[in-house]
Amino acid sequence: MKKVFEFPRLLKKNYFHYCPGCGHSIMHRIVAELIEEMGIRGKTLAVAPAGCAVLAYNYWDFDTVEAAHGRGAAMATGIKRCLKDRLVISYQGDGDLAAIGTSETIHAANRGERITIIFINNANYGMTGGQMAPTTLLDMRTTTSPLGRDPRNDGYPLHISEMLAMLPAVSYIERVALSSPKGIMKAKKAVRKAFRSQMNDEGFSLIEILSPCPTNWKKTPEQSWKWIDEVMAKEYAPGVIVDRRKEMEGAEPVEKEKEDAD
Repeated sequence: MKKVFEFPRLLKKNYFHYCPGCGHSIMHRIVAELIEEMGIRGKTLAVAPAGCAVLAYNYWDFDTVEAAHGRGAAMATGIKRCLKDRLVISYQGDGDLAAIGTSETIHAANRGERITIIFINNANYGMTGGQMAPTTLLDMRTTTSPLGRDPRNDGYPLHISEMLAMLPAVSYIERVALSSPKGIMKAKKAVRKAFRSQMNDEGFSLIEILSPCPTNWKKTPEQSWKWIDEVMAKEYAPGVIVDRRKEMEGAEPVEKEKEDAD
């Protein structure tokens, strides 16, 4: 019988501490699979954030360091500048990247740092109790917005990917949703493109992941997937936000990939 799936060798056989239905475990598997498939374990270094994924190094069997809250892009920049031949990943949530880490993220993108950020957007502060985050949707209830997010007092949801896409040194940004098997496959494909862009020295890349958070959303995993498609994706539309991979000066051509037929 042909084997179509197996446990990734670069994913440690530890029990995940994530809540049932959380998207972090899916993305951990995707990252481990890609690094194994691309044969770059010895050249990969990841930065784990403060937040739900703070223990990522307990699951990934490749070099992973931890950053202070919001400083993932800054630490990844320092690593990449010292070790230019490495694939450097900053793995961050929305409370980490889009709040305290906004400055580091924007300036790393503006400089075109050759790093890849995997941006987990679950529209709340997942680790600390489900407080309102910069990405929380209007009228969405959280522990700090029990009546729903009010734009008059709280502002509007922050669209980090669209903001960064305006910067000319950004190579590639795509938004995907972990709300179906097809969405998960698209997420893997998008992260692979971002890794290749970095390896081709093309500039800054970021993949935004619309990720379920059943516990803080007070939904079942199935309801959370449906909520992403029916509500969250209307605010944060999945798709390629910007793709300059072939435009960057001095870049090597990337391998042409066959797009999925929709």
